[in-house]
Amino acid sequence: MNNPFFTVIVSTFNRSSLLQRAISSLLKQNDKDWECIIVDDGSQDDTFAYCIPLCKQDDRFSYVYQNNLGPAFARETGIKLANGRYVTFLDSDDEYEPDHLTLRKRLLIENPFIDFLYGGYKVIGSKFVPDIHNPNKLISLDNCVVGGTFFIKKSVINKLGGIPKLEYGEDAKLYQIAKKVGLIIKKVEFPTYIYHRDHEISRTKGYL
Repeated sequence: MNNPFFTVIVSTFNRSSLLQRAISSLLKQNDKDWECIIVDDGSQDDTFAYCIPLCKQDDRFSYVYQNNLGPAFARETGIKLANGRYVTFLDSDDEYEPDHLTLRKRLLIENPFIDFLYGGYKVIGSKFVPDIHNPNKLISLDNCVVGGTFFIKKSVINKLGGIPKLEYGEDAKLYQIAKKVGLIIKKVEFPTYIYHRDHEISRTKGYL
């Protein structure tokens, strides 16, 4: 697909069953003007067997396999291949509500000066995560950013210098870099990103 409005990057590692739930939520989007790049970060389950037929059935999907390097590298791989006007993310253990893309698209069309959009999620499971400054302390997700909610204008991505390579807190670091380099940032409150923290392989992904 050439120049869709959105590129949705899905990075995944050994999460075939959860990945199918995430992709199902993408297919249910009211807005259809997107491409999806699935970056398989070295899975050894049946992720490949699920993705290849999906790509053959729907040319909005593409699949890339790489050695296991971690989610930041997987996201960067997707960004390099993105054709969309805006790049966003869908973590393979999370979901979108059906109007997730529609609401953001409307806002971005009405406000084309926005470089970086974030916010708008509901949490399934624990709402507390380790503090990036003190891992022994728990803080509320109300004080965090969630990277799956990021929408970044493709034309400004190079200003960010790539996805931070951190053990945790890379979302917060990317947000801080966006502020530092002067991107125009807006927060939204539409709670349409479903952030799952209700299973043992969920990652701690967002901090301020």
